[in-house]
Amino acid sequence: MEPLFTGMRLTVALLFLLTVWLKTDVTEALQVSPPGPQTVQKAVGEKVSLGCTYISGPEDTGELDVEWSKLNPDMTLKDQLILSYTGFTTHYYGNAGSAKRLQFEGDPKKGDASTFFSAVSESDKGTYMCKVKMAPGVDTRKVTLEVLAPPSVPKCWVEGGEEKGGPVSLRCKSYQGTIPLSYTWTRESGGTMPTTATQDPQTGELLIKNHTDSNVGSYVCQAKNAVGQGQCKYALNAYNPTNKAGVIAGAVIGALLLLLLLLLLIWLLICCCHKRRYVKEVANEIREDVPAPESRPNSRNSSFRSVLAYRTHPGVQYSSVRQNNLPSVSESGPGTVHFGESNGTSQPARAGEGRPPLKYDQRYGYPV
Repeated sequence: MEPLFTGMRLTVALLFLLTVWLKTDVTEALQVSPPGPQTVQKAVGEKVSLGCTYISGPEDTGELDVEWSKLNPDMTLKDQLILSYTGFTTHYYGNAGSAKRLQFEGDPKKGDASTFFSAVSESDKGTYMCKVKMAPGVDTRKVTLEVLAPPSVPKCWVEGGEEKGGPVSLRCKSYQGTIPLSYTWTRESGGTMPTTATQDPQTGELLIKNHTDSNVGSYVCQAKNAVGQGQCKYALNAYNPTNKAGVIAGAVIGALLLLLLLLLLIWLLICCCHKRRYVKEVANEIREDVPAPESRPNSRNSSFRSVLAYRTHPGVQYSSVRQNNLPSVSESGPGTVHFGESNGTSQPARAGEGRPPLKYDQRYGYPV
């Protein structure tokens, strides 16, 4: 039994010595402080410091190498090196504008590798890593920088009306600034905040129920975030309610009058179209009670000649002859011509009895 207890004591002693040795080795190795991640919030244009101090151990005898990098949100892409200290020399990377605003705040070779931005901008937000290496020791630290924009001057207005007896909604809105923004309403003049008032700090609404004259006054809205604030004012009034029934009745009457006017215009257009159609039909009708227009003598003569197939000849003049005076010409023989009188009898004409004998002329096609 005694050899067994002796072996156990020896094992416990060895474990204790190993634990002490490991603790001493970890404590004396290079260590960056303060440990763990850190988040810094700053407004645009302000100066911001990113802390990174270190303590080296007795075995850290290698050359000092300090690097500041901006980590890429995409883990598959390479991080951006922005500042380094190697061989007692400071090196700047990136564009010239960033190099002018980025500097070491302390002396890296004396254990202070902290850096600062002289005037931070929105493009500077992100996560930065400080890496201190002094072989064989090496350690890192991450700092997240949040660049915030203060809220712009908010706008105050009333939504709806300011009539007595009804609800009144005061609104406040800032259109610029880093969220989250919080809104707070206070009463500047006219007394204390109404007992029926409720406000929402996220939307900026101040709701007053059962509005009365006692609520009249000046109200102030303040919008703020972690880096700034802004405010606006609104003068609240109280008006007598309008006669809604009269307004509705007037609107209905106006709509009816407009409808009647439209119907009247349509009726007038229809009547006008019917009238034009009636006038056109009457003009095209042939009336039986109206006598036919009288024909002119010249027109009758020309019509008579066209019926008898007479042909007009140039240089020959024709005169109108009444029917009772027109003799009828007939040929009874080679030398005898009969003239028909008005009494219907025919007598032979003899040569030398007062009328010359008629001769057939081939030029005209009838006796002349």
